[in-house]
Order: sequence, then C-alpha cells, then structure tokens
Amino acid sequence: MNRAAPLPLILVHGWAGSYERTWQRSGVVDLLQEAGRPVVAYDLPGHGTSVKSHDPLAYTHLAEHLLTHIAATTPTTATARVDAVGFSLGAITLLRALVQSPATFGKVVLSGIGDGVFFAHDPARSERILSGLEGRAEPGDVVARLFGKIGNEDHNDPQALAAVLRRPRETPVTKEQLGAIHNEMLIILGDKDFSGPADALVASFPHARLESLKGIDHFRTPEAFEFIDHLLAFLTP
Repeated sequence: MNRAAPLPLILVHGWAGSYERTWQRSGVVDLLQEAGRPVVAYDLPGHGTSVKSHDPLAYTHLAEHLLTHIAATTPTTATARVDAVGFSLGAITLLRALVQSPATFGKVVLSGIGDGVFFAHDPARSERILSGLEGRAEPGDVVARLFGKIGNEDHNDPQALAAVLRRPRETPVTKEQLGAIHNEMLIILGDKDFSGPADALVASFPHARLESLKGIDHFRTPEAFEFIDHLLAFLTP
C-alpha cells in the first residue's frame, strides 16, 4: 500500500528574521528536505524578500497574508494544505491563521511564544525593542540592545521593522478559540525564554504537548540542536 505524500511544510520566522536567515542558514530546511518534507519558502511582510513598507498599517493583517501565500503556493486537497512551524512573531501570526482556518493546517509547531498570547499587547514591550532598534536603549538593557543589533543587520530595513512593531494590534486569542482547534500541536520554549511560561497555552489545545529547551533563551531557539531535534521527531516520524 502506497503511503500518502507528505504535506508541504511552511516555516514562519520571527521579527527581523527571514526564511533564508532563520531556516536555511541553520540547516533546518536541508534537514527537513532530506527527510522527505517539501518546504514552502515564506517571508513575513517587511522581512526578507517581501515588500518592506514603512507604513504600520501595511502590517495590520499578517495572518491573512500567510493564508493567502499558502493558498497560492500549495495544492488544494481534501484535507489540510500544509504542516507549519512558527517562531516568535511567526508563531503569533501562525496561531492567528490557525484560529481563522484550522482546516488549512495539519501538524503545527509554535515556538518562542507563551501565555502572553491571552493578554492585550503592552505597548511598552514594543517601545523597548524600538529603543534598541533606534539606538535609544539604556546601556544595561541587554534584551533591547540584542533586538536592535539584529534589526540593524545589513539584510534588514530598520524602518520597515519599526513599522511592523507599530502596527495596529488585534484582540488577544482566547482559550475557547484554541479549545476548538483539534490539530496536533507541539509547543517548544526555551526555559530561559522571556516569553514563558506556556502552560496555559498548551493546556488550551485538545492535542498539544510542550517541549522545554534547557538553557536556551529566545534568541537561540531556532538554531538550537534540541529545537531542531524536536522538529524532526514531530514532523518526520
């Protein structure tokens, strides 16, 4: 009996990342393809090869942009169109897309986010990152300065990244919304990640489990060997 062909797999990077910088450079794409998974290239608006507007309103509907890209690049099937992995901003975008259209997705991995998804956005968090991006961070604010360093790398457009941070924010997702999602879910979070904890997030899904990365912070997650091992085990059984 012939096994069904695997679903395409879409990888959604975080703020100031890109498909190439986050997934290709780390070897994740090569490892998944060697394991037989076709991978769909994708850059969030304002990042990588996507259009880089300096208008915050251009980034109002990130989840819709992701769903449109999936529809344009993957075949229509009787079941899900893609499995998906998201990190940080990519995970938030993927989560909202999953709430809007759970049937689009098969297995889903969320990383670099936690229980904060249930709370309204705190503008002070964006301002902290903006202070690093725009060179206004306090010398001792290591997190802001790290975000600033990443955002100002040569491949990025700092003004576009600032506009992403200043975009209008949607209302938080609810536990009831996530409770209606029956996809198989894997949540991966470093035990040093400021996005933690993720206990309530995991508990909200009917079919989710948490993998904790020992000694790993937010920034190191996508390239951590343990992160890649968990991805491969979950997505290439």
